[in-house]
Amino acid sequence: MSKLLGIGTALITPFQADGSVDYKALARLLDTQLTGKVDYIVVLGTTGEAATMTEEEKREVRTFIRNYVAGRLPLVLGVGGNNTAAVCESLKTIDLTGFEAILSVCPYYNKPNQEGLFQHFCAVAKASPIPVILYNVPGRTGVNLLPETVMRIYEAVPDKIVGIKEASGNVEQIKRLIVESRKTKDKRHLLVISGDDGIACEIMEAGGAGLISVASNAFPEDFWDIVHKKDQAKQAKYEQMVRLLFKEGNPVGIKAVLAQKGIIQNYLRLPLVPASKELQEEIKKEMAK
Repeated sequence: MSKLLGIGTALITPFQADGSVDYKALARLLDTQLTGKVDYIVVLGTTGEAATMTEEEKREVRTFIRNYVAGRLPLVLGVGGNNTAAVCESLKTIDLTGFEAILSVCPYYNKPNQEGLFQHFCAVAKASPIPVILYNVPGRTGVNLLPETVMRIYEAVPDKIVGIKEASGNVEQIKRLIVESRKTKDKRHLLVISGDDGIACEIMEAGGAGLISVASNAFPEDFWDIVHKKDQAKQAKYEQMVRLLFKEGNPVGIKAVLAQKGIIQNYLRLPLVPASKELQEEIKKEMAK
């Protein structure tokens, strides 16, 4: 899984005014990623608004991206949900050709306990024909995947679980997981990947494997430096911008930035709406800096 070290962009999905996918804008965005030094791309995750897309749209988007990238960057596909049986069934039908791994989020809304999370991810891992990256994001799911449960899942299906995107925001928890990940029986380190742009350097300094970034949709070169060079000064420069990106939810902020850069049109799918005029003005001023 060395292909998944470094920085991966959690890719947005551009839309047109009528709500359809804007493939011309998607091609422009992919070009910025291909030339911007990112190490891999995460397709159809939360940032990609996959929850509001039909299965046919998701099939078309992943096919377009796979064909356009054409092996020039590794790809990871978001495949998750709160119905374990449905996720496992979907893994039997989705064409995963060209994808290195899936990124699978903790079940949301149901609020399972740690045993439920363990059994869910074991089932998903066994059903997946390719490696699995777990995704812990308590702010969206309502549950926190604890380090001991992560390691328990890994030890149960070590041939499938390769890493975790940790977006709990709990630095001490993430550092504890990094330490625990180095105690595996087979001595193979689990990839502990930051899911928060604002703490990337801190996680890298602690031994993290990289960052799955929202900000790198718009600033790929700078966030490559932040991750690979542990550039604290550059991360500090982006502190306010990162705050603005998430002020009204994700991908609201990053789509406003990309629209101001002329890469996409600023459309989202309900229940998400474009950034307020106030936030767009704040972003414009911050970009000017």
